[in-house]
Amino acid sequence: MYKLTLTDKISLILVIISAINWGIIGISNINLLGIIFGTISIYFERIIYILAGVAGINLLILLIKTKVFSLNKK
Repeated sequence: MYKLTLTDKISLILVIISAINWGIIGISNINLLGIIFGTISIYFERIIYILAGVAGINLLILLIKTKVFSLNKK
């Protein structure tokens, strides 16, 4: 079994939070990041979205690693 690193865990949390935020935006057109962080959130939101994108890429790499790890174990 593949052990998750701290980076993998942070990536998973960021992707889940981003998915929930985008789901709320899609359903009710309310941006939680904008509500939580207020007017200075324009730059902060962009940073969060970039980090969420990087986290998604990291999770794709994690998926490939675990797939390769499980194939090598058989």
